[in-house]
Amino acid sequence: MDIETAAARLAALGNPTRLRIYRLLVTAGDGGLAMGHLGDRLGVPGSTLSHHCRALVLVDLIRQDRAGTSLICRANYPVMQGLIADLAAGCCSGDAA
Repeated sequence: MDIETAAARLAALGNPTRLRIYRLLVTAGDGGLAMGHLGDRLGVPGSTLSHHCRALVLVDLIRQDRAGTSLICRANYPVMQGLIADLAAGCCSGDAA
C-alpha cells in the first residue's frame, strides 16, 4: 500500500466519531448497519453521521449500499486487513530504514 493511501485511511480513523462508527461497523459483521440504526446506537445526528461516513467511504474503509429506502453501511474488511498488514509489514525485522 502506498504511503499516501495508508496515511489517508489512518487520518480518517483519527477522528473519534469516525473511529466509533468504524468500530461499530467492524463488529456488526458483513450485514452492516442501516444509517438510522447506526446513528441511534452512537447518538449522532443524521447530518453529522453522513459527513463522517462520507469521509470513511472516500478512503474505502466502508461501503454504502441501498436496500429499499435504507442506506446500509458495511466495513470493507479487505481494505482493513490490507491496512493492518501494511502497518505490520517488516515488524521486528530490525530494519530501521
